[in-house]
Amino acid sequence: MDQNELKSLVGRAAVEYIKDGMIVGLGTGSTVRYMVDALGERVKNEGLSIVGVTTSNRTTKQAQSLGITIKDIDEVDHIDLTIDGADEISDDFQGIKGGGGALLWEKIVADISKHYMWIVDESKMVHQLGAFPLPVEVIPFGAQHVFNKLAAKGYQPTWRMDGDQRYRTDENDYIIDLHLGKIDDPQAMAEELIHMVGVVEHGLFLNRVNDVIVGRQNGPEILHAR
Repeated sequence: MDQNELKSLVGRAAVEYIKDGMIVGLGTGSTVRYMVDALGERVKNEGLSIVGVTTSNRTTKQAQSLGITIKDIDEVDHIDLTIDGADEISDDFQGIKGGGGALLWEKIVADISKHYMWIVDESKMVHQLGAFPLPVEVIPFGAQHVFNKLAAKGYQPTWRMDGDQRYRTDENDYIIDLHLGKIDDPQAMAEELIHMVGVVEHGLFLNRVNDVIVGRQNGPEILHAR
């Protein structure tokens, strides 16, 4: 199976965990797109009644086009299950997310979810985080100063671009990607970044995920993290 087939495989496997009446957090990214398609099929063919809360405007458009009911996050008091992708998952189930630019909304949705699941193809499973560039969302005002501070620390920052313009998140922020190679202490890095003035959020998702569905050549593998 190629990478897209593995993504489709885990997307379909994840949708089986969605039950009638649930409030479901819908993530963002290439793997999640397959999951949302599969969820749309269940809504259409089985009459599955769920409410979705999305982590990006892209996912909202896709879900609504498939007939999935979407509510704003502040219209619900909890989320039963959130299914999202990840860019890297370490041996101890820490993660880097934000390759799709939705890390802030993704973390807010994760924070109010009773159960949190990641779906990935096997290439995303790593021993140690850091090969994937770590996204840092910053407000535009003073962003160059934040960039310069990150550069001075040796974190190899680059601006996330959209053509010849800086990429804008759904909150109209910028993203700075840190090319760290490896992160020896993710907790310390997370603490340092979140306390930098001008930083809104970072892509380290630590001690959050409950289950991971990994697409492997011989089928989906379900890993229980916490």
